[in-house]
Formats: sequence, C-alpha cells, structure tokens
Amino acid sequence: MYLEHFGLVRKPFSKTPDPAFLFPSRQHAEALARLSHAVEEREVAVLTGEVGAGKTTLSRALVDRFADACRFSFVVNPALPPAQLLAAIAEGFGIAPGRRKSDVWSALGDRLGRLDAEGLFPVVVIDEAQLLAGRAAFDELRLLTNLAADDRGLVGLLLVGQPELRERIRERGGEPFAQRIGVAYHVGALDEAETGRYLVHRLLVAGRAAPLFDDGAVAAIHRLSGGLPRRVNQLAASALLEGFARDAVGIDAALVEAAAADLRAFLGGPPAAR
Repeated sequence: MYLEHFGLVRKPFSKTPDPAFLFPSRQHAEALARLSHAVEEREVAVLTGEVGAGKTTLSRALVDRFADACRFSFVVNPALPPAQLLAAIAEGFGIAPGRRKSDVWSALGDRLGRLDAEGLFPVVVIDEAQLLAGRAAFDELRLLTNLAADDRGLVGLLLVGQPELRERIRERGGEPFAQRIGVAYHVGALDEAETGRYLVHRLLVAGRAAPLFDDGAVAAIHRLSGGLPRRVNQLAASALLEGFARDAVGIDAALVEAAAADLRAFLGGPPAAR
C-alpha cells in the first residue's frame, strides 16, 4: 500500500520481532552484550522490561548471534504444571512428547549430553517468565541447571519477562534459584533522541535512506508512545498510512496526532517512571 509511495521495500514497523530491525540503543546494546556473556559463560540470565520494550526481539537477536554454537528451546507459554513445563523444554530439543516425567529427564539428559559432545551448547529461553506457575516450576528449572559435565554446565537458561518477574523470582524461586542467576538486566524505554534514531534505523533497513519523520513528528511519537518500541511501531505505521491517505511526502506532528486519535484507547499513557 504505502511502501512504494514512501520508497520502501518492506514494512519498517511490523509487529513481528525481526532481529534485522533491532536498534542498538545504549540499553539494547548493553542487554545483548550481557546476554551474550551469559551464553558464553554458561550463566543463568534474566531479562526484564515493560511490555513492548523489545525483549523478544533481543532474544531473537541472541539466537541469531549464536546460531552456529547453540541449540535453543523456546517456551512461549510457561504457565504450565512442572511436568508439562519440562516436557515443553524437552520437545524444543527434539524429544517426542507423551513420556513419563522420569523418562523425560532421562531423555533430556541424553540429548543434552549428545549436543555437548557435538560442541553445541543447549539454551532454554522462557518468554513471559513472570507466568511461571509457582515454586515447583522454579525448582524444575533449578534442577535443569544442575545438569553438568565435569567442568561445565550442559544447559543454559534465559528468563525473559515483565518487571514483576524479579519479584516472582524472589517469592517463588527463593534463594536457591536466585543464587544461580549470573546476569540480570532491565531494558527501559527510548529517550526522544533515541526514538528519532530508531525511526531512521528501521526506515533504512526497510530500504529508505532519506528522512521521513520531521522533528515535530519524532517528538509527538515519543510523547505518545513513552519511548516503548512496540508503541513507537504502532504510531509510526499508522502515521505512514495516514500520510499515504493524504498523499503526503513526509510525516509531521499533525499526521502523527491524527494517526494517534484512532489508537488512543489502545496505547494508554507512557509507563510510570521507575
């Protein structure tokens, strides 16, 4: 629709967490560096952030970075009883479902050992980890991290979730789990200058090098989105549609405000300061 009009070859503000679009803000670059360190050192890692802060995109970028050295098992719905959680992890490593829990542990240990012998490091990524179903689920994950060879762990663990995940770990994981965490990072919102560079970066990846959003548009997008990348994407994509409908050659604050009018009920306000 608007791609040809604005000189784009792909959608710059898609909702999918495509790591090709990851903008290396100070916080996002630091988060990726710390997560990479956790994988290299075989540490348990925790990544938190507000809804829409870019956590899932960061986890996908981590997978891309270690595609040749690791094998990943993703759990996207962790609100499961412990046995089902373990089965979901095992299935991510290619272990067929439908086994008894003791058989799953045995098969999982064998599979992790084979991957280690092949020079590959298995990593479990739990998305929306604040939904983990209580102490028993954290105990299951703690036991998973006990699997080790003589001088190295056989599996890595990354918990990705909203800010309350940290409290959940203290309440439900307890000290035995908390002591396993080697890396923890909270990724926050973009400031106004970063929001402008974020828009430029995504447009460039999508095929447009020329400026499109003026300073007023950037300020409006930052104010209305609170600097959260997912909200920025919503507003920017809607502003492009509004601009296309008006045959505009660029995006200004008036177009952003018009686009935001239809989204206000869903965007809400900026996140509370922390």
